[in-house]
Order: sequence, then C-alpha cells, then structure tokens
Amino acid sequence: MTDTMRDRLSHVADSYAPHEHRPLAGYLAAMGAFGTLAAALAGAAKLTGRPVPGRPATADVVLISIATHKLSRLLAKDAVTSPLRAPFTRYAEPAGAAELNEEVRDEGSSLRHGIGELITCPFCLAVWVATGLTGGLVLAPRLTRLAATVLTATAASDFLQMAYDAAKGAAGEK
Repeated sequence: MTDTMRDRLSHVADSYAPHEHRPLAGYLAAMGAFGTLAAALAGAAKLTGRPVPGRPATADVVLISIATHKLSRLLAKDAVTSPLRAPFTRYAEPAGAAELNEEVRDEGSSLRHGIGELITCPFCLAVWVATGLTGGLVLAPRLTRLAATVLTATAASDFLQMAYDAAKGAAGEK
C-alpha cells in the first residue's frame, strides 16, 4: 500500500473515532476473510456438485442454531480454549461456569486487535460458526449433523446443569 493510501486510511480512522482507537483495518481484514470463507464454501459446493437446498429443513436450522450458540461460546469464553485466544487477549477474571473474561490486547497491529475482538465475542463469532456449519451441511451433511448434535447435546446439558444448581440453591443445598 502506498504512503498516500495509508495516510488516507489513517485519516478516515482518526475521523471516525477521534477519541478512541478503533481497529478499522483489522475489521476490514476480518470482513475480507469472511467473504473469502463464504466464497470458498460456495465454490466448493459448485465444484463438488453438491445441491444447495432451496429451503433448509427446520430440524437442521434448529440443530445448527443451538450448535452455533455452543461452539461460539466454547471458542470465545471457555477456559480450555484460552490458549487459542492468548496471542490476542489477556486474562481478566473468571466469568463463572468454566468461562473467562479476557481483555483484547491493545499493543500490536490493528489486525491483532480486530482478531482479539472477534474471538472474544460469542455474538461476533456466531456468524462465522453458522456459516461454517451451514457450509458443512452442504458439503458433508452427515458429519456436520453429527458434530452439531454433539454441540447441541452439550448446550442442553449446560442448561440442565445450571437449572440443577439453581434448584439446589433454591432448596438451600450446597
């Protein structure tokens, strides 16, 4: 990129958020990567001749929705997956139920900061996960449904564990 283009982009970023650093270049890179992922999935479906459903089955939508919720939280918040986030975040505190709160690292590049924001936000990750799982339904439906079933069962178990703990607490047990 030429200095003139960098200067223009820097000016846009400074004008956008003059009192706070916003990693716009990192966000642009993330959007480009997401577009590449979506195009790659569409290209793979075309190359393999896999039919894309005109209307996904309701059961698949429910399965993928719950699996997306679980996998997004697992990637963004779970203590066990913290090594994946560590290059982009810093541990802040426990968040209960085996989850962590982490802070995005401010030092380094805009790309690093943007990735840190993406991977610590289950809401932000959900569109990526849902796209991957939906692409999986087209390219490898049996395997994707199996993996989504595991994630969905785990999500249901999580809610049951929390309900059990709440019921014990309401009954005065420890």
